[in-house]
Amino acid sequence: MTQKTFAFVVYPGLTVLDLVGPLQVLTAYAAAEPSVRVAVVGETLDTLDSDTPLRIAPSHTFAQVPDPSWVLVPGGGAPTMRALGDETLIGYLRQAAKTAELMSSVCTGSLLLGQAGLLEGREATTHWTFLETLRAFGAEPVRQRWADTGAVITAAGVSAGIDLALHLVERMSGPDAARLVQFGIEYDPQPPLGPLDWSLAPREQMRPFVDFAVREGLADLPELREKLLAQQ
Repeated sequence: MTQKTFAFVVYPGLTVLDLVGPLQVLTAYAAAEPSVRVAVVGETLDTLDSDTPLRIAPSHTFAQVPDPSWVLVPGGGAPTMRALGDETLIGYLRQAAKTAELMSSVCTGSLLLGQAGLLEGREATTHWTFLETLRAFGAEPVRQRWADTGAVITAAGVSAGIDLALHLVERMSGPDAARLVQFGIEYDPQPPLGPLDWSLAPREQMRPFVDFAVREGLADLPELREKLLAQQ
């Protein structure tokens, strides 16, 4: 049986839940679907820092998985902004998109897809604090849990990656498969303070975080830095 590969792309400083939420979903799916192989791909096999004390070791290099069928790229703060200037990473996304059935992202990972030229003219979403920066990449920002435009799907911030991944399983194999995985990981969110009230979103409190991430992460790319700041 010919296996198709779902590649989860990693780079230094990414947000852990952006990666491991969808990774857990797709790994559970692949356990029951032998035609799917899951790989965590990086430029090298070296262990990488994340935005927590947890470190991440890729299972494969970019060179070992040159033509994945599906790709997911996680986001983060300043390190993700820095990754916008990583030509090896962006080049991998750009090359993979030529043959992949699907390119997807979680949180500010959508900006990496944008830098690879994959969001031009598409609706897209990301973490709410960075939503307007998508315009810098020719995308139309939409406030949705995920935005499915066919060959490219973007998810909102962090925990939205789990919802995106379940949507992907449903797209691949139907609602019964997605529901089985959802039961398998017991995904039944019941946050202690209830759902978010977006009218109370702490925009001013979060603004310094966004400003720091862009200025720090893009210190060596002033033109792109100013382009993103102009959308804030």
